[in-house]
Amino acid sequence: MSVLREARFTPEPDPAQVPMGIWLDDNDSAVDVIDALALSPFATGAQPWSCTASLERVRADAPLAPASGTLVRAASDKDGPDSRLLRGEGWTLRVVRYRNRAATVSVTAVDEELARSVLDEVTRDAEEPAPQSDHVDMGFWWQSPHGGRRAGKPITASPWAEVSGNYAASVGGPLSRLMSVTPSEVHGRLVLLHGPPGTGKTTLLRTLAYEWRSWCQVDCVLDPETLFQSPGYLMEVAVGMDGGMDGEDGGGDRWRLLVLEDCDELIRSGAKEAVGQGLSRLLNLTDGLLGQGRDVLVAITTNEDLAHLHPAVTRPGRCLSRIEVGRLPYEEAARWLGTTEGLPRSGATLAELFALREGVLDRTTVPENTGLYL
Repeated sequence: MSVLREARFTPEPDPAQVPMGIWLDDNDSAVDVIDALALSPFATGAQPWSCTASLERVRADAPLAPASGTLVRAASDKDGPDSRLLRGEGWTLRVVRYRNRAATVSVTAVDEELARSVLDEVTRDAEEPAPQSDHVDMGFWWQSPHGGRRAGKPITASPWAEVSGNYAASVGGPLSRLMSVTPSEVHGRLVLLHGPPGTGKTTLLRTLAYEWRSWCQVDCVLDPETLFQSPGYLMEVAVGMDGGMDGEDGGGDRWRLLVLEDCDELIRSGAKEAVGQGLSRLLNLTDGLLGQGRDVLVAITTNEDLAHLHPAVTRPGRCLSRIEVGRLPYEEAARWLGTTEGLPRSGATLAELFALREGVLDRTTVPENTGLYL
């Protein structure tokens, strides 16, 4: 039987205060109690200032606590987060540490200066520096029940000079020009990479993020089908970035590249009828009113043949770059592999070449048109 427990907070009456009531039953956890207690001072108006920071790669020895203050609640889940509530003179601190070394730190206080000073003290030197040699920072967007969310992650990426040999000579020139683009050379807002699975389109996007890192922030949208069906989510991703991203520096005058992978249904010739306003909103983002005055580019990957794509997507002037990423021809694939053993006369995708080199691809059981994912 569910047991209902109620706790009420009854502060002094104030027009700016929100009455706070908590209803708990046996489906709730200790972490839920900490969340409610952390929210209470802000809701009641006792501490009307709030600020939050999301941290990645938190050091194991980082205390995530100020020098002063008292621990009033702590809850730990063996397979989940560790949550703590601390209080001090005029402030309340909630710290949630996750198993993947990320953390969320939220402070409420009686004034803005105190809230920010506590947050700065708690988060100072708490993160390990991001790897620099072969990594680049990329953002990842998704729609949560509370709106669009963005998380920044360092991803492995290689310079174009190191991966150019993985692509057919016929596209080497166009890809080199794309990698070397500067803001003054941006004419057209759409980057379209099309071709069979396993030909290295995703690898190209990571390399593009590396080559453009000095002037462009690359963000991957994990749910593109939702992005263009939800105007609010689209506005948040495309427009609502000037004040920063999840507490991070928004990049000031940096361009942004939104990456939409495997968007076949969105841009094929029958997209208007199949997915409604999604295609129209995409086009509006690239060169319509929504995109005007915004330094935003959109990169799309698709397995569709160019002839099957909607003509509005491929029309002249819309694409900064439109490149077919195909299989390596037989002779180029043989040079890459160092042997012709196992190679079909039609050539091979990049994923197939890696599999052949590692000895994990059996040509007797895998059809020639299977690309694998890369």
